[in-house]
Amino acid sequence: MAKIIGITGGKGGTGKSTIATALAYSLAKNHKVLLVDADVDCPNDHLLLNLEREFLKVVEQRIPAWNLNKCTKCGLCGVVCKTNAIVSIKNKFPIFMQSQCNGCGACVIKCPAKAIIWNKKEIGKIFTGNKYDIDFLSGELKANEPVSEFVVNSLNKIIETKKTKYEFIIIDTAAGTHCPVIAALEMCDKVFSVSEPTPLGKHDLEIILQLLKKLKINSKIILNRSDIGNKRFISVVAEQYGLDILCEIPFSKKIVNNYAKGIPIESKHISKIVDDILN
Repeated sequence: MAKIIGITGGKGGTGKSTIATALAYSLAKNHKVLLVDADVDCPNDHLLLNLEREFLKVVEQRIPAWNLNKCTKCGLCGVVCKTNAIVSIKNKFPIFMQSQCNGCGACVIKCPAKAIIWNKKEIGKIFTGNKYDIDFLSGELKANEPVSEFVVNSLNKIIETKKTKYEFIIIDTAAGTHCPVIAALEMCDKVFSVSEPTPLGKHDLEIILQLLKKLKINSKIILNRSDIGNKRFISVVAEQYGLDILCEIPFSKKIVNNYAKGIPIESKHISKIVDDILN
């Protein structure tokens, strides 16, 4: 059974994907590894690995459809639609904007004439790949679709079917603490929270650590670009939550250059994170 490791962080741009791909690269030298890019709004792990993705499947979401022969034009479906996907005009059939629909089902429940049934729409895609002996899984939300956690949930279902085949599964989450991040974190046995020594880094680290505490998931902190600001910002948060700063990774032009070329980074800092995972 695989050990599932999450790489997360409240703030975007802290280096989550750089670290996730580097960990997968290092672990894959001696272990069977699956890397999952669960930042489905903006997936980029395949770019960092210079990996060509292969299409696996479409992700669909339920949406309502109207039987106009039954519709009484009461307008209640539009009243209860909180995403404004249904426009109701008196004595007119409902106008449905499917790109705004999140499939909540309020309209189906509210319709007194039982005129609404379920249909489906494509909201994203799942991709696979392999490079550097890393098996790769990635989700991507379709443009203008509002509910990215459905794509993450589809990734989770695939992970469930594959986790007995791997020793380690690395999940690279989106930034923030919204629903797709929670959906990805729920799969994890252990999480590394990546931050940077800035006021905004401190603020967003506190938020993600609050979430991980509620989810009861073990976490350690990785301080990336540790020399660009004041490390005290992060050490204060670490002390507050009783957590370790596992490693401090300084800014490096070599890392930047490798990032641009799609070459995973290798360093003593990544080795320290790998040792922590193995132990």
